[in-house]
Amino acid sequence: MAKPWATYGVDLHVEPSGPGVRRGLTDALREAVRSGRLAPGARLPSSRSFAADLGIARNTVSGAYGDLVAEGWLTACQGSGTRVADGAVPQSARRGQQPPPPRPEPGRPVYDLIPGSPDLASFPRTEWLKASRRALTSAPHDALGYGDPRGRVELRTALADYLSRTRGVRADPEHIVIASGISHALMLLGTVLRRRGGHSPAVESYGLDVHWRLLSRAGLGTVPLPYDELGTRTDDLTDDLTGVRAVLLTPAHQFPMGAPLHPDRRAAVVEWARRTGGLVLEDDYDGEFRYDRQPIGALQGLAPDHVVYLGTASKSLAPGLRLGWLVLPPSLTPEVLSAKGGTDWSCGALDQLTLAEFITSGAYDRHVRSVRLRYRRRRDALVEALREHAPGVRPTGIAAGLHAVLQLPPGTEESVVRAAAGQGLDVHGLARYRHPRATVDPLDALVVGYGTPPDHAWAGALDALCRVLP
Repeated sequence: MAKPWATYGVDLHVEPSGPGVRRGLTDALREAVRSGRLAPGARLPSSRSFAADLGIARNTVSGAYGDLVAEGWLTACQGSGTRVADGAVPQSARRGQQPPPPRPEPGRPVYDLIPGSPDLASFPRTEWLKASRRALTSAPHDALGYGDPRGRVELRTALADYLSRTRGVRADPEHIVIASGISHALMLLGTVLRRRGGHSPAVESYGLDVHWRLLSRAGLGTVPLPYDELGTRTDDLTDDLTGVRAVLLTPAHQFPMGAPLHPDRRAAVVEWARRTGGLVLEDDYDGEFRYDRQPIGALQGLAPDHVVYLGTASKSLAPGLRLGWLVLPPSLTPEVLSAKGGTDWSCGALDQLTLAEFITSGAYDRHVRSVRLRYRRRRDALVEALREHAPGVRPTGIAAGLHAVLQLPPGTEESVVRAAAGQGLDVHGLARYRHPRATVDPLDALVVGYGTPPDHAWAGALDALCRVLP
């Protein structure tokens, strides 16, 4: 049971022992800042004295401080100690009031609810800097050269272990290739598919238009597969589907609809690939974020000789890192390396070494656990706000990921998107993600990304969203 402490004038409720004490202290301090009990500029006690007062280890307090500095709630400067960051909580919130909604500047949204990006304020700057220093100190001299086109072996080795442990991927570092994100990976695969005969890949009826365009630029058409309540109709991948020798899927968390691919459909696509020699391109874009269900293992684990696993640090850390990876069937590796070129020109070696150190040190796991809790709270706040202010709007696809689909009454999507823009909301309608050749019945909905806004803006974003919903 959580123990209340009244220390340094602040009531905290923290588990006094066990593996959750650091997280509990971090959450308690964050809430104290959020509620105004710790005011901006307030100086916190030293980690040594705070630990002694609470009866916990000093490094636990130091770790909690470091997490909150990285999140922007606290600041730490040599000689002035650790303080609550200025602007961490709006003045109106400290008075116990809701801040007034900000006025949108002409042509510029106040709140970004476009799916595809995490909360950039949560990037773990302090831990990343530590990992970078360790990586640079221990890096061999040849790490600063042009490099293996597969990417740094340190990162490929770290990823092979991590993906096996967390996603069930059967990975060998020799068959992992580092890319500058999923888009770069698809460019490489598009080149390979074109060289193999230019067969049109099948894609999901709902998905990212940027991915379809990348394949088109490689000289490939795309064939949309039907979609229903069980997910993408992979059982429509028959031998007479002319010219299709590859299929691009998001099986663990369909983007944007949010449902996992039904087990029968997973089995169907694997059987198709084995029977025809086809390739499955598995985009596991947000595999770390699961809330109300157990993680669904990667499809690649069922058929590693026929599935290309695509992963990225863009959702878990930041898209600006431009780090992604392909886990390839052994037979495909030489072709992808040929498409990439003779040197690793696309991905900075120091960032690769830093990510490898970040993963192997355990900092990546700790960061994912921390932001998973934050995103789950945002998701819960979204569901509660809809229940109270827009009970006729049903959220779906919310058991995982960083976005939700809000189903709207028929014929209202376009007007709701326009009204949202008037409230300073940048949000997409579901129609944006429908393939132009899809045969599915149109569904009116919003695709709301709850990962992007920083914590202090989430309440205002929710208020603005609820004002435009029918």
